Amino acid sequence: MVFGKKGILLVNLGTPNSPSRGDVYVYLRQFLTDPRVIDIPWLQRQVLVNGIIAPFRSGSSAKLYQELWTPEGSPIKIYGERVAAGLQALLGDEYVVALGMRYQNPSIESALKQLIDQQVSEITVFPMFPQYASASTGSVHDEVMRLLRKEQVIPNVRFINSYYDHDPMIEIFADNARKFDIDSYDHILFSFHGLPQRQMIKADACNHCLKTADCCETVSIKNQFCYSAQSHGTAYALAKKLNLTRDRYTISFQSRLGRDPWIQPYTIEVLEKLAKQGAKRLLVFSAAFVADCLETIVEISSEYQEEFHKMGGETVDLVPSLNDDPRWIKVIADMVR
Repeated sequence: MVFGKKGILLVNLGTPNSPSRGDVYVYLRQFLTDPRVIDIPWLQRQVLVNGIIAPFRSGSSAKLYQELWTPEGSPIKIYGERVAAGLQALLGDEYVVALGMRYQNPSIESALKQLIDQQVSEITVFPMFPQYASASTGSVHDEVMRLLRKEQVIPNVRFINSYYDHDPMIEIFADNARKFDIDSYDHILFSFHGLPQRQMIKADACNHCLKTADCCETVSIKNQFCYSAQSHGTAYALAKKLNLTRDRYTISFQSRLGRDPWIQPYTIEVLEKLAKQGAKRLLVFSAAFVADCLETIVEISSEYQEEFHKMGGETVDLVPSLNDDPRWIKVIADMVR
């Protein structure tokens, strides 16, 4: 017999508390010293993040966050709070919904405390990342387990790994794209957040990763948890929904940091190639994110638009993310049930 309510822990990446340089500095330090994000030896990571990245990038990053910020605050947090409230209303009194951010506030620790204080009988951890990666979903699960092991009583816990090709979610992304005149675009771009290739290889237990040029084209038992393979799966599901032929779209990866090779092709290089081929109008999906954030609003809609224009192109339009769409909230409710 189950006595308590069921707890739902929604987790997204996080955001600085404000767009000030000081708060961005604190955020970058917490984010980038996570060993699952920058997976190099501890001392090298501390020197790199605390001695180079955080001090030198916090100023430029703060300017980007100032461009992103709204009167209500950071979009990723605003949408997270709205989704949590909508999910609570939809699930009713049998559930308790809490929102946590992997980095900064509201913290995962505070969200777990909220659930445990209400004596929930079980907790479902729902990372707001459709595709699994050690640096995102893996880090969330790691942090939840680290915090829960301090508790004398640990309720039943269920972790959701990924939902990259979940049809109801794909349909919402596709429907958002249908609001554009898709045929008027020269090319469609599915741009996912990048990862270092070394992290993909490290997560490969089957000696499959990067052994062939098409190793990510199909999700199989060997690469079922591969971020790149799951990203391809998302793109193919969207392309099928929209009846796009293979020559109409490209799958690429953005937000590269450092000199090490990351998942390719890089979005910025794809933009340059398309511009040289005469493309003028591009429609871009950023389906690694379920809420618009710095990587979508600023990097794609602003920076890539500016770069593409310099290359001779005209338009880079972004398909909106799921954000606080009531349909998306219902999809989450159905999944956690």
